[in-house]
Amino acid sequence: MSPPLDINTPAFWEEIYQGDRAGWDLGGPTPAFQRLLRSGEFAPGRAIVLGAGRGHDAREFARQGFAVTAVDFAADAARDMRALADPHAPIEILQADIFTLPHTLDKTFDYVIEYTCFCAIDPARRGEYADLVTRLLKPHGIFIGLFFPFDQREGGPPFAVSLSEILAIFGARGFTLRRRETPIDSVPQRDGLEKLLIWQAPPA
Repeated sequence: MSPPLDINTPAFWEEIYQGDRAGWDLGGPTPAFQRLLRSGEFAPGRAIVLGAGRGHDAREFARQGFAVTAVDFAADAARDMRALADPHAPIEILQADIFTLPHTLDKTFDYVIEYTCFCAIDPARRGEYADLVTRLLKPHGIFIGLFFPFDQREGGPPFAVSLSEILAIFGARGFTLRRRETPIDSVPQRDGLEKLLIWQAPPA
């Protein structure tokens, strides 16, 4: 019997895509993000979507005038993003480990978008993830995170998250929490299990 694949390798995620087990994929944009975009609260700017999957949210932000970079570890995800490309909402697609993104991207984004990436990485790397968000954002940039799952599950992915942990990790890096809500428009299978947290990055 082969040993289990390591979640820190693209092969782990490619096997899930190839087995049609990508349960995080909603088949379209995330309702909470669509609501935020319709509100007009956030002016279009340069955004990066971490762990973008098939790119549904990345394309939705691009449709609203954002210049979007979508990053995913898995070749299958990058391939699907290219296949689903919307000529009216072009996005830059990077097949890459988020933790090894080039430093040429540092401080170049107005927004970092998070959904089902934080819960997919090894929980021991969550501080490293917060450091990544910090280095990608411009001073006072915005981190829009829809965090999931808030439950007591063991193991993963997805690995359970807690509000106290998230607040501590990003608060320690100088982020200011601008909004916290439990979305009323979560998809049924995630109702009550996710929270939308909008943060402002520290000054330079």
